[in-house]
Amino acid sequence: METTDVIILIIVSVVVTAVVVALIAWKASGAYRTKVYEAKVGAAEKVAEEIKAEAEKTAETMKREALLEAKEEAMRAKHDFDREKKEQRAELQRSEKRLISKEENIDRKMESLEKKEQRMNQKEQELDLLRAKAQEAAEKQVEELERISGLTSDKAKEYLLQTVRDDVKHEMAVLVKDLESKARDEADKKAKEIVIGAIQRCAADYVTDSTISVVQLPNDEMKGRIIGREGRNIRTIETLTGVDLIIDDTPEAVILSCYDPIRREVARIALERLIIDGRIHPTRIEEMVEKAQKEVDATIREEGEAAVIKTGVHGLHPEIIKLLGRMKFRTSYGQNALKHSIEVSILSGLIAAEMGQDVRIAKRAGLLHDIGKSVDHEVEGTHVQIGVDICKKYKESNIVLNAIEAHHGDVEFGSLIACIVQAADTISAARPGARRETLETYTNRLRQLEDIANSFKGVDRSYAIQAGREVRVMVVPEQISDDDMILLGRELAEKIESELEYPGQIKVSLIREMRATAYAK
Repeated sequence: METTDVIILIIVSVVVTAVVVALIAWKASGAYRTKVYEAKVGAAEKVAEEIKAEAEKTAETMKREALLEAKEEAMRAKHDFDREKKEQRAELQRSEKRLISKEENIDRKMESLEKKEQRMNQKEQELDLLRAKAQEAAEKQVEELERISGLTSDKAKEYLLQTVRDDVKHEMAVLVKDLESKARDEADKKAKEIVIGAIQRCAADYVTDSTISVVQLPNDEMKGRIIGREGRNIRTIETLTGVDLIIDDTPEAVILSCYDPIRREVARIALERLIIDGRIHPTRIEEMVEKAQKEVDATIREEGEAAVIKTGVHGLHPEIIKLLGRMKFRTSYGQNALKHSIEVSILSGLIAAEMGQDVRIAKRAGLLHDIGKSVDHEVEGTHVQIGVDICKKYKESNIVLNAIEAHHGDVEFGSLIACIVQAADTISAARPGARRETLETYTNRLRQLEDIANSFKGVDRSYAIQAGREVRVMVVPEQISDDDMILLGRELAEKIESELEYPGQIKVSLIREMRATAYAK
Protein backbone atom coordinates (compact mmCIF):
# COMPACT_ATOMS: atom_id res chain seq x y z
CA MET A 1 0.00 0.00 0.00
CA GLU A 2 2.78 2.43 0.68
CA THR A 3 4.58 1.56 -2.53
CA THR A 4 1.35 2.29 -4.51
CA ASP A 5 0.91 5.62 -2.81
CA VAL A 6 4.47 6.52 -3.70
CA ILE A 7 3.85 5.67 -7.35
CA ILE A 8 0.66 7.73 -7.42
CA LEU A 9 2.45 10.68 -5.86
CA ILE A 10 5.20 10.40 -8.43
CA ILE A 11 2.69 10.32 -11.32
CA VAL A 12 0.75 13.29 -9.94
CA SER A 13 4.01 15.21 -9.53
CA VAL A 14 5.01 14.47 -13.14
CA VAL A 15 1.58 15.53 -14.46
CA VAL A 16 1.60 18.75 -12.47
CA THR A 17 5.12 19.53 -13.63
CA ALA A 18 4.09 18.93 -17.27
CA VAL A 19 1.09 21.21 -16.91
CA VAL A 20 3.21 23.98 -15.32
CA VAL A 21 5.79 23.70 -18.11
CA ALA A 22 3.08 23.84 -20.75
CA LEU A 23 1.58 26.97 -19.24
CA ILE A 24 4.95 28.66 -19.07
CA ALA A 25 5.65 27.77 -22.72
CA TRP A 26 2.22 29.06 -23.92
CA LYS A 27 2.69 32.40 -22.15
CA ALA A 28 6.18 32.74 -23.56
CA SER A 29 4.94 32.10 -27.15
CA GLY A 30 2.00 34.56 -26.70
CA ALA A 31 4.36 37.30 -25.62
CA TYR A 32 6.50 36.63 -28.71
CA ARG A 33 3.54 36.75 -31.09
CA THR A 34 2.41 40.02 -29.55
CA LYS A 35 5.75 41.59 -30.20
CA VAL A 36 5.75 40.41 -33.83
CA TYR A 37 2.22 41.76 -34.40
CA GLU A 38 3.11 45.10 -32.90
CA ALA A 39 6.17 45.33 -35.12
CA LYS A 40 4.07 44.57 -38.29
CA VAL A 41 1.38 47.08 -37.30
CA GLY A 42 3.97 49.75 -36.83
CA ALA A 43 5.52 49.04 -40.21
CA ALA A 44 2.08 49.10 -41.89
CA GLU A 45 1.21 52.42 -40.29
CA LYS A 46 4.47 53.86 -41.51
CA VAL A 47 3.78 52.68 -45.07
CA ALA A 48 0.26 54.07 -44.86
CA GLU A 49 1.57 57.45 -43.79
CA GLU A 50 3.96 57.44 -46.72
CA ILE A 51 1.20 56.49 -49.17
CA LYS A 52 -1.05 59.18 -47.74
CA ALA A 53 1.62 61.82 -48.12
CA GLU A 54 2.30 60.73 -51.70
CA ALA A 55 -1.45 60.74 -52.53
CA GLU A 56 -1.81 64.25 -51.14
CA LYS A 57 1.06 65.42 -53.33
CA THR A 58 -0.45 63.74 -56.39
CA ALA A 59 -3.90 65.23 -55.69
CA GLU A 60 -2.44 68.67 -55.39
CA THR A 61 -0.65 68.28 -58.68
CA MET A 62 -3.82 67.05 -60.48
CA LYS A 63 -5.78 69.93 -59.00
CA ARG A 64 -3.36 72.46 -60.38
CA GLU A 65 -3.44 70.77 -63.81
CA ALA A 66 -7.27 70.72 -63.82
CA LEU A 67 -7.43 74.41 -63.01
CA LEU A 68 -5.04 75.17 -65.84
CA GLU A 69 -7.11 73.13 -68.33
CA ALA A 70 -10.33 74.81 -67.17
CA LYS A 71 -8.80 78.22 -67.70
CA GLU A 72 -7.60 77.26 -71.17
CA GLU A 73 -11.06 75.88 -72.08
CA ALA A 74 -12.70 79.09 -70.83
CA MET A 75 -10.33 81.14 -72.97
CA ARG A 76 -11.11 79.06 -76.06
CA ALA A 77 -14.88 79.31 -75.44
CA LYS A 78 -14.63 83.07 -75.06
CA HIS A 79 -12.64 83.30 -78.28
CA ASP A 80 -15.21 81.19 -80.16
CA PHE A 81 -18.08 83.22 -78.75
CA ASP A 82 -16.47 86.48 -79.82
CA ARG A 83 -15.90 85.10 -83.33
CA GLU A 84 -19.51 83.86 -83.68
CA LYS A 85 -20.76 87.18 -82.36
CA LYS A 86 -18.81 89.02 -85.02
CA GLU A 87 -20.14 86.70 -87.73
CA GLN A 88 -23.74 87.13 -86.56
CA ARG A 89 -23.31 90.90 -86.49
CA ALA A 90 -21.97 90.84 -90.04
CA GLU A 91 -24.87 88.60 -91.17
CA LEU A 92 -27.38 90.91 -89.54
CA GLN A 93 -25.85 93.86 -91.33
CA ARG A 94 -26.11 92.04 -94.67
CA SER A 95 -29.73 91.06 -93.95
CA GLU A 96 -30.55 94.64 -93.05
CA LYS A 97 -29.09 95.83 -96.36
CA ARG A 98 -31.12 93.26 -98.28
CA LEU A 99 -34.33 94.28 -96.48
CA ILE A 100 -33.72 97.90 -97.28
CA SER A 101 -33.15 96.99 -100.94
CA LYS A 102 -36.37 94.91 -101.03
CA GLU A 103 -38.37 97.73 -99.46
CA GLU A 104 -37.11 100.09 -102.14
CA ASN A 105 -38.08 97.59 -104.87
CA ILE A 106 -41.53 97.13 -103.34
CA ASP A 107 -42.06 100.85 -103.22
CA ARG A 108 -41.13 101.14 -106.90
CA LYS A 109 -43.48 98.27 -107.80
CA MET A 110 -46.32 99.80 -105.82
CA GLU A 111 -45.90 103.04 -107.70
CA SER A 112 -45.90 101.10 -111.00
CA LEU A 113 -49.05 99.19 -109.99
CA GLU A 114 -50.84 102.36 -109.04
CA LYS A 115 -50.06 103.82 -112.44
CA LYS A 116 -51.28 100.64 -114.16
CA GLU A 117 -54.47 100.65 -112.09
CA GLN A 118 -55.15 104.20 -113.15
CA ARG A 119 -54.66 103.24 -116.79
CA MET A 120 -56.94 100.19 -116.34
CA ASN A 121 -59.67 102.35 -114.85
CA GLN A 122 -59.44 104.65 -117.81
CA LYS A 123 -59.64 101.70 -120.22
CA GLU A 124 -62.65 100.26 -118.34
CA GLN A 125 -64.44 103.56 -118.69
CA GLU A 126 -63.65 103.60 -122.39
CA LEU A 127 -64.89 100.00 -122.69
CA ASP A 128 -68.12 100.85 -120.91
CA LEU A 129 -68.70 103.60 -123.41
CA LEU A 130 -67.97 101.23 -126.28
CA ARG A 131 -70.32 98.60 -124.82
CA ALA A 132 -73.08 101.13 -124.49
CA LYS A 133 -72.58 102.20 -128.08
CA ALA A 134 -72.47 98.58 -129.25
CA GLN A 135 -75.65 97.74 -127.32
CA GLU A 136 -77.38 100.73 -128.83
CA ALA A 137 -76.21 99.73 -132.30
CA ALA A 138 -77.34 96.13 -131.74
CA GLU A 139 -80.78 97.26 -130.60
CA LYS A 140 -81.11 99.45 -133.65
CA GLN A 141 -79.97 96.57 -135.84
CA VAL A 142 -82.52 94.20 -134.23
CA GLU A 143 -85.25 96.79 -134.74
CA GLU A 144 -84.22 97.15 -138.37
CA LEU A 145 -84.16 93.34 -138.85
CA GLU A 146 -87.59 92.99 -137.23
CA ARG A 147 -88.90 95.74 -139.53
CA ILE A 148 -87.43 94.09 -142.62
CA SER A 149 -88.38 90.44 -141.77
CA GLY A 150 -91.71 91.18 -140.20
CA LEU A 151 -90.83 88.86 -137.23
CA THR A 152 -90.21 89.67 -133.61
CA SER A 153 -86.96 88.55 -131.98
CA ASP A 154 -88.73 85.80 -130.01
CA LYS A 155 -90.32 84.40 -133.14
CA ALA A 156 -87.02 84.57 -135.00
CA LYS A 157 -85.28 82.72 -132.15
CA GLU A 158 -87.96 80.04 -132.13
CA TYR A 159 -87.68 79.64 -135.90
CA LEU A 160 -83.88 79.35 -135.75
CA LEU A 161 -84.01 76.89 -132.84
CA GLN A 162 -86.52 74.71 -134.64
CA THR A 163 -84.40 74.75 -137.79
CA VAL A 164 -81.27 73.86 -135.86
CA ARG A 165 -83.15 71.18 -133.90
CA ASP A 166 -84.40 69.53 -137.08
CA ASP A 167 -80.96 69.67 -138.66
CA VAL A 168 -79.32 68.21 -135.55
CA LYS A 169 -81.94 65.45 -135.27
CA HIS A 170 -81.40 64.53 -138.91
CA GLU A 171 -77.61 64.53 -138.59
CA MET A 172 -77.81 62.57 -135.32
CA ALA A 173 -80.12 59.98 -136.86
CA VAL A 174 -77.83 59.59 -139.87
CA LEU A 175 -74.79 59.34 -137.61
CA VAL A 176 -76.46 56.83 -135.29
CA LYS A 177 -77.57 54.77 -138.26
CA ASP A 178 -74.08 54.76 -139.81
CA LEU A 179 -72.36 53.95 -136.53
CA GLU A 180 -74.84 51.23 -135.63
CA SER A 181 -74.55 49.75 -139.12
CA LYS A 182 -70.76 49.69 -138.99
CA ALA A 183 -70.64 48.40 -135.41
CA ARG A 184 -73.31 45.79 -136.12
CA ASP A 185 -71.52 44.56 -139.24
CA GLU A 186 -68.19 44.26 -137.49
CA ALA A 187 -69.64 42.85 -134.27
CA ASP A 188 -71.88 40.38 -136.10
CA LYS A 189 -69.02 39.19 -138.23
CA LYS A 190 -66.66 38.69 -135.31
CA ALA A 191 -69.34 37.26 -132.99
CA LYS A 192 -70.51 34.82 -135.67
CA GLU A 193 -66.97 33.65 -136.24
CA ILE A 194 -66.42 33.07 -132.53
CA VAL A 195 -69.82 31.49 -131.83
CA ILE A 196 -69.88 29.31 -134.95
CA GLY A 197 -66.35 28.13 -134.28
CA ALA A 198 -67.25 27.30 -130.68
CA ILE A 199 -70.47 25.50 -131.65
CA GLN A 200 -68.78 23.50 -134.38
CA ARG A 201 -66.18 22.27 -131.92
CA CYS A 202 -68.72 21.36 -129.24
CA ALA A 203 -71.29 18.59 -129.45
CA ALA A 204 -73.59 17.61 -126.60
CA ASP A 205 -76.64 15.40 -126.46
CA TYR A 206 -79.78 16.12 -124.46
CA VAL A 207 -82.19 13.97 -122.49
CA THR A 208 -85.74 15.15 -122.03
CA ASP A 209 -87.30 14.37 -118.68
CA SER A 210 -90.14 15.59 -116.52
CA THR A 211 -91.51 15.07 -113.04
CA ILE A 212 -92.71 11.52 -113.72
CA SER A 213 -91.12 8.21 -114.61
CA VAL A 214 -92.83 5.20 -116.16
CA VAL A 215 -91.93 1.63 -115.14
CA GLN A 216 -92.98 -1.08 -117.56
CA LEU A 217 -94.58 -4.24 -116.11
CA PRO A 218 -94.43 -7.73 -117.55
CA ASN A 219 -98.20 -8.08 -117.08
CA ASP A 220 -101.12 -6.42 -115.34
CA GLU A 221 -101.11 -9.02 -112.54
CA MET A 222 -97.91 -7.38 -111.26
CA LYS A 223 -99.95 -4.30 -110.29
CA GLY A 224 -101.75 -6.28 -107.60
CA ARG A 225 -98.48 -7.63 -106.23
CA ILE A 226 -97.02 -4.11 -106.13
CA ILE A 227 -100.07 -2.89 -104.22
CA GLY A 228 -99.87 -5.85 -101.82
CA ARG A 229 -102.31 -7.06 -99.24
CA GLU A 230 -104.38 -4.10 -98.07
CA GLY A 231 -101.89 -1.83 -99.88
CA ARG A 232 -98.95 -2.53 -97.56
CA ASN A 233 -96.39 -2.90 -100.37
CA ILE A 234 -97.25 0.36 -102.13
CA ARG A 235 -97.34 2.22 -98.80
CA THR A 236 -93.90 0.86 -97.93
CA ILE A 237 -92.45 1.95 -101.26
CA GLU A 238 -93.97 5.43 -100.97
CA THR A 239 -92.81 5.80 -97.36
CA LEU A 240 -89.22 4.69 -98.01
CA THR A 241 -88.70 6.64 -101.26
CA GLY A 242 -90.99 9.66 -100.86
CA VAL A 243 -92.43 9.00 -104.32
CA ASP A 244 -96.10 8.70 -105.30
CA LEU A 245 -96.98 5.49 -107.21
CA ILE A 246 -99.85 5.95 -109.64
CA ILE A 247 -101.42 2.64 -110.63
CA ASP A 248 -104.30 3.24 -113.02
CA ASP A 249 -105.74 1.71 -116.16
CA THR A 250 -102.54 2.26 -118.13
CA PRO A 251 -101.72 -1.21 -119.48
CA GLU A 252 -98.58 -2.85 -118.11
CA ALA A 253 -97.18 0.35 -116.61
CA VAL A 254 -96.78 2.10 -113.26
CA ILE A 255 -96.19 5.86 -113.04
CA LEU A 256 -93.79 7.31 -110.45
CA SER A 257 -94.41 10.97 -109.59
CA CYS A 258 -92.06 13.16 -107.55
CA TYR A 259 -90.55 16.66 -107.90
CA ASP A 260 -87.18 15.33 -106.61
CA PRO A 261 -85.55 13.50 -109.55
CA ILE A 262 -83.08 11.61 -107.34
CA ARG A 263 -85.79 10.14 -105.15
CA ARG A 264 -87.74 9.25 -108.28
CA GLU A 265 -84.69 7.51 -109.75
CA VAL A 266 -84.15 5.52 -106.52
CA ALA A 267 -87.79 4.41 -106.60
CA ARG A 268 -87.56 3.45 -110.29
CA ILE A 269 -84.45 1.31 -109.80
CA ALA A 270 -85.85 -0.35 -106.69
CA LEU A 271 -89.21 -1.09 -108.34
CA GLU A 272 -87.62 -2.53 -111.50
CA ARG A 273 -85.43 -4.83 -109.41
CA LEU A 274 -88.39 -5.92 -107.30
CA ILE A 275 -90.30 -6.77 -110.47
CA ILE A 276 -87.37 -8.82 -111.78
CA ASP A 277 -86.85 -10.52 -108.45
CA GLY A 278 -90.53 -11.30 -108.03
CA ARG A 279 -90.43 -11.25 -104.22
CA ILE A 280 -92.36 -8.14 -103.25
CA HIS A 281 -92.89 -7.64 -99.53
CA PRO A 282 -91.93 -4.87 -97.07
CA THR A 283 -88.62 -6.41 -95.98
CA ARG A 284 -87.51 -7.04 -99.55
CA ILE A 285 -88.66 -3.57 -100.55
CA GLU A 286 -86.50 -2.03 -97.82
CA GLU A 287 -83.45 -3.99 -99.02
CA MET A 288 -83.98 -2.99 -102.65
CA VAL A 289 -84.49 0.69 -101.80
CA GLU A 290 -81.26 0.70 -99.78
CA LYS A 291 -79.34 -0.92 -102.66
CA ALA A 292 -80.88 1.48 -105.16
CA GLN A 293 -79.88 4.43 -102.97
CA LYS A 294 -76.26 3.24 -102.89
CA GLU A 295 -76.32 2.71 -106.64
CA VAL A 296 -77.67 6.21 -107.28
CA ASP A 297 -75.04 7.72 -104.93
CA ALA A 298 -72.32 5.89 -106.86
CA THR A 299 -73.81 7.09 -110.14
CA ILE A 300 -73.87 10.68 -108.86
CA ARG A 301 -70.20 10.50 -107.90
CA GLU A 302 -69.22 8.90 -111.21
CA GLU A 303 -71.18 11.42 -113.27
CA GLY A 304 -69.59 14.34 -111.40
CA GLU A 305 -66.10 12.95 -111.94
CA ALA A 306 -66.87 12.27 -115.60
CA ALA A 307 -68.04 15.88 -116.08
CA VAL A 308 -64.84 17.19 -114.50
CA ILE A 309 -62.69 14.97 -116.71
CA LYS A 310 -64.63 15.84 -119.87
CA THR A 311 -64.35 19.60 -119.32
CA GLY A 312 -60.80 19.51 -117.96
CA VAL A 313 -61.71 21.47 -114.83
CA HIS A 314 -59.51 20.32 -111.95
CA GLY A 315 -59.16 21.19 -108.28
CA LEU A 316 -62.87 21.18 -107.44
CA HIS A 317 -63.97 20.30 -103.91
CA PRO A 318 -65.39 16.74 -103.62
CA GLU A 319 -68.74 18.12 -102.46
CA ILE A 320 -69.00 20.30 -105.56
CA ILE A 321 -68.21 17.27 -107.73
CA LYS A 322 -71.01 15.41 -105.95
CA LEU A 323 -73.41 18.29 -106.58
CA LEU A 324 -72.46 18.23 -110.27
CA GLY A 325 -73.34 14.55 -110.37
CA ARG A 326 -76.77 15.29 -108.87
CA MET A 327 -77.49 17.56 -111.83
CA LYS A 328 -77.66 14.46 -114.06
CA PHE A 329 -81.15 13.92 -112.64
CA ARG A 330 -82.20 17.59 -112.97
CA THR A 331 -83.86 19.04 -116.07
CA SER A 332 -84.85 22.57 -117.06
CA TYR A 333 -87.41 22.99 -119.83
CA GLY A 334 -86.56 19.43 -120.86
CA GLN A 335 -82.83 20.15 -121.05
CA ASN A 336 -80.58 18.01 -118.83
CA ALA A 337 -78.82 20.34 -116.36
CA LEU A 338 -75.52 18.42 -116.28
CA LYS A 339 -75.30 18.15 -120.08
CA HIS A 340 -76.13 21.84 -120.32
CA SER A 341 -73.41 22.78 -117.79
CA ILE A 342 -70.81 20.67 -119.62
CA GLU A 343 -71.69 22.32 -122.93
CA VAL A 344 -71.58 25.82 -121.39
CA SER A 345 -68.15 25.00 -119.93
CA ILE A 346 -66.79 23.85 -123.28
CA LEU A 347 -68.32 26.78 -125.17
CA SER A 348 -66.97 29.25 -122.58
CA GLY A 349 -63.48 27.81 -122.94
CA LEU A 350 -63.60 28.00 -126.75
CA ILE A 351 -64.89 31.58 -126.78
CA ALA A 352 -62.36 32.64 -124.12
CA ALA A 353 -59.53 31.16 -126.20
CA GLU A 354 -60.69 33.16 -129.25
CA MET A 355 -60.83 36.36 -127.18
CA GLY A 356 -57.51 35.86 -125.39
CA GLN A 357 -59.02 35.27 -121.94
CA ASP A 358 -58.17 32.71 -119.26
CA VAL A 359 -59.57 29.45 -120.65
CA ARG A 360 -59.23 27.59 -117.36
CA ILE A 361 -61.29 30.13 -115.39
CA ALA A 362 -63.88 30.41 -118.18
CA LYS A 363 -64.43 26.63 -118.27
CA ARG A 364 -64.63 26.48 -114.47
CA ALA A 365 -67.22 29.28 -114.32
CA GLY A 366 -69.22 27.70 -117.16
CA LEU A 367 -69.31 24.32 -115.44
CA LEU A 368 -70.45 25.80 -112.11
CA HIS A 369 -72.86 28.48 -113.38
CA ASP A 370 -75.99 26.36 -112.66
CA ILE A 371 -74.64 24.41 -109.64
CA GLY A 372 -77.50 25.80 -107.53
CA LYS A 373 -80.01 23.74 -109.52
CA SER A 374 -78.69 20.56 -107.89
CA VAL A 375 -80.31 21.52 -104.56
CA ASP A 376 -82.78 24.30 -105.46
CA HIS A 377 -85.72 21.99 -104.62
CA GLU A 378 -84.25 21.47 -101.12
CA VAL A 379 -82.94 24.98 -100.29
CA GLU A 380 -84.93 28.21 -100.42
CA GLY A 381 -83.86 30.85 -102.92
CA THR A 382 -83.06 31.11 -106.61
CA HIS A 383 -80.58 28.70 -108.14
CA VAL A 384 -78.29 31.69 -108.82
CA GLN A 385 -78.08 32.73 -105.15
CA ILE A 386 -77.81 29.10 -104.01
CA GLY A 387 -74.96 28.52 -106.47
CA VAL A 388 -73.11 31.63 -105.24
CA ASP A 389 -73.48 30.52 -101.61
CA ILE A 390 -72.20 27.02 -102.42
CA CYS A 391 -69.14 28.30 -104.29
CA LYS A 392 -68.39 30.85 -101.55
CA LYS A 393 -68.47 28.01 -99.02
CA TYR A 394 -65.87 26.06 -101.00
CA LYS A 395 -63.60 29.09 -101.64
CA GLU A 396 -64.12 29.63 -105.37
CA SER A 397 -62.58 32.79 -106.89
CA ASN A 398 -64.43 36.11 -107.17
CA ILE A 399 -64.42 35.86 -110.98
CA VAL A 400 -66.29 32.53 -110.81
CA LEU A 401 -68.73 33.90 -108.21
CA ASN A 402 -69.50 36.96 -110.35
CA ALA A 403 -70.00 34.80 -113.45
CA ILE A 404 -72.53 32.64 -111.57
CA GLU A 405 -74.33 35.65 -110.12
CA ALA A 406 -74.46 37.60 -113.40
CA HIS A 407 -75.31 34.88 -115.93
CA HIS A 408 -79.02 35.83 -115.74
CA GLY A 409 -78.32 39.57 -115.62
CA ASP A 410 -79.14 39.93 -111.91
CA VAL A 411 -75.93 41.92 -111.26
CA GLU A 412 -73.40 43.78 -113.38
CA PHE A 413 -70.59 41.91 -115.06
CA GLY A 414 -67.36 42.09 -113.09
CA SER A 415 -65.18 40.63 -115.84
CA LEU A 416 -65.21 39.58 -119.46
CA ILE A 417 -65.38 35.96 -118.27
CA ALA A 418 -68.89 36.64 -116.88
CA CYS A 419 -70.00 37.97 -120.31
CA ILE A 420 -68.56 34.89 -121.99
CA VAL A 421 -70.40 32.53 -119.61
CA GLN A 422 -73.70 34.35 -120.20
CA ALA A 423 -73.20 34.13 -123.97
CA ALA A 424 -72.35 30.42 -123.76
CA ASP A 425 -75.39 29.81 -121.53
CA THR A 426 -77.62 31.59 -124.05
CA ILE A 427 -76.16 29.62 -126.97
CA SER A 428 -76.68 26.31 -125.17
CA ALA A 429 -80.23 27.13 -124.09
CA ALA A 430 -81.45 28.90 -127.24
CA ARG A 431 -80.33 26.47 -129.93
CA PRO A 432 -83.26 24.71 -131.62
CA GLY A 433 -84.39 21.62 -129.74
CA ALA A 434 -82.35 22.37 -126.63
CA ARG A 435 -85.32 23.40 -124.53
CA ARG A 436 -89.05 23.23 -124.69
CA GLU A 437 -91.40 25.94 -123.52
CA THR A 438 -94.88 25.59 -122.23
CA LEU A 439 -97.56 27.11 -124.45
CA GLU A 440 -98.65 29.49 -121.72
CA THR A 441 -95.13 30.85 -121.19
CA TYR A 442 -94.64 31.21 -124.92
CA THR A 443 -97.89 33.10 -125.54
CA ASN A 444 -97.29 35.36 -122.52
CA ARG A 445 -93.87 36.33 -123.84
CA LEU A 446 -95.28 37.18 -127.29
CA ARG A 447 -98.09 39.24 -125.75
CA GLN A 448 -95.65 41.15 -123.53
CA LEU A 449 -93.45 41.85 -126.56
CA GLU A 450 -96.38 43.38 -128.49
CA ASP A 451 -97.52 45.35 -125.40
CA ILE A 452 -94.08 46.92 -125.02
CA ALA A 453 -94.05 47.97 -128.67
CA ASN A 454 -97.60 49.41 -128.50
CA SER A 455 -96.73 51.48 -125.42
CA PHE A 456 -94.68 53.99 -127.47
CA LYS A 457 -96.27 57.14 -128.82
CA GLY A 458 -96.73 57.11 -132.58
CA VAL A 459 -97.01 53.28 -132.85
CA ASP A 460 -100.12 52.19 -134.74
CA ARG A 461 -99.87 48.41 -134.21
CA SER A 462 -97.24 45.71 -133.76
CA TYR A 463 -96.88 42.01 -134.45
CA ALA A 464 -94.58 39.42 -132.85
CA ILE A 465 -93.42 36.96 -135.53
CA GLN A 466 -90.77 34.29 -136.03
CA ALA A 467 -91.71 32.64 -132.71
CA GLY A 468 -90.92 35.83 -130.85
CA ARG A 469 -87.54 36.35 -132.55
CA GLU A 470 -88.81 39.49 -134.35
CA VAL A 471 -91.33 42.23 -133.69
CA ARG A 472 -92.66 44.35 -136.57
CA VAL A 473 -93.95 47.79 -135.60
CA MET A 474 -96.22 49.91 -137.80
CA VAL A 475 -95.87 53.62 -137.02
CA VAL A 476 -98.18 56.56 -137.77
CA PRO A 477 -96.43 58.47 -140.60
CA GLU A 478 -97.88 61.83 -139.54
CA GLN A 479 -96.31 61.49 -136.06
CA ILE A 480 -93.06 59.61 -136.75
CA SER A 481 -90.58 60.82 -139.38
CA ASP A 482 -87.88 58.77 -141.05
CA ASP A 483 -85.30 60.18 -138.67
CA ASP A 484 -87.55 59.52 -135.66
CA MET A 485 -87.83 55.86 -136.64
CA ILE A 486 -84.13 55.25 -135.99
CA LEU A 487 -84.33 56.75 -132.51
CA LEU A 488 -87.65 55.00 -131.78
CA GLY A 489 -86.19 51.62 -132.76
CA ARG A 490 -83.28 52.18 -130.42
CA GLU A 491 -85.55 53.13 -127.49
CA LEU A 492 -87.83 50.16 -128.17
CA ALA A 493 -84.91 47.71 -128.20
CA GLU A 494 -83.60 49.11 -124.89
CA LYS A 495 -87.03 48.76 -123.25
CA ILE A 496 -87.37 45.15 -124.46
CA GLU A 497 -83.93 44.35 -123.02
CA SER A 498 -84.79 45.87 -119.64
CA GLU A 499 -88.33 44.48 -119.18
CA LEU A 500 -88.49 41.15 -121.02
CA GLU A 501 -86.71 37.84 -120.46
CA TYR A 502 -86.05 35.83 -123.63
CA PRO A 503 -83.44 33.53 -125.12
CA GLY A 504 -81.15 34.75 -127.90
CA GLN A 505 -82.01 38.10 -129.47
CA ILE A 506 -85.12 39.88 -130.83
CA LYS A 507 -85.09 41.82 -134.08
CA VAL A 508 -87.05 45.12 -134.01
CA SER A 509 -88.37 46.19 -137.45
CA LEU A 510 -90.15 49.54 -137.85
CA ILE A 511 -92.36 50.20 -140.93
CA ARG A 512 -93.52 53.67 -142.00
CA GLU A 513 -95.99 53.83 -144.87
CA MET A 514 -97.43 56.92 -146.49
CA ARG A 515 -100.74 56.46 -148.29
CA ALA A 516 -102.55 58.94 -150.54
CA THR A 517 -106.17 58.51 -151.56
CA ALA A 518 -107.99 60.30 -154.40
CA TYR A 519 -111.43 59.88 -155.95
CA ALA A 520 -112.28 60.15 -159.61
CA LYS A 521 -115.74 61.50 -160.27
